[in-house]
This record gives sequence, structure tokens and C-alpha cells, in this order.
Amino acid sequence: MAKVSVEIPNELLADLDEHVGDEGKFVNRSDAIRASIRKTLDTLDDIDQRHGRLEDEDGSEAGAE
Repeated sequence: MAKVSVEIPNELLADLDEHVGDEGKFVNRSDAIRASIRKTLDTLDDIDQRHGRLEDEDGSEAGAE
């Protein structure tokens, strides 16, 4: 797994930390960030699909007949 370093504003990090740990939804910050990236990518895929910008595995546009 690749490692990535990013700069995050303190306000965002503080908000994130409220959801991390024994009482939070995520085990650690990395888990929370990976979940956020997955959700963002899924959302972008949904938007692209609605606009006909996704390709099927065979290279044709999704929804094209």
C-alpha cells in the first residue's frame, strides 16, 4: 500500500478526530481518510454515469446502445 502525505487544515483534522477512536466510527485517521476517498470516488462515478462519461469494461460508453 502506498503512503501519501498531505497537509490538512487544523479545523478539518479536529473534526475528523471526533470520529476516530474507541468511541468513533473509524479505528484511526488513515481508515477515516480511506473511507472518505472511496465515498468521494463513488460519488464522482455516479455523476459521470449520469452524464454518460463512464465506459464499460469493453470500452463502450455506459448506457450507449
